[in-house]
Amino acid sequence: MAKVDEQKINYIITALEKLQYGSLNITIHNGEITQIDCNEKHRFTLPDKQLSRHKEGASLITSHR
Repeated sequence: MAKVDEQKINYIITALEKLQYGSLNITIHNGEITQIDCNEKHRFTLPDKQLSRHKEGASLITSHR
């Protein structure tokens, strides 16, 4: 296993601290971190009139790199 760059570790820690709901995907290639994808989920509830037609609120997913 290759030594992990401190800059990459700091980026991962910062991304985790900012993330409330979602996921962090770390891509490894030949033992090196090559990509970090942060998917943050924001959920919004529907107004009462629309809730009778839908069981769950709508969701919006944003992607940050």
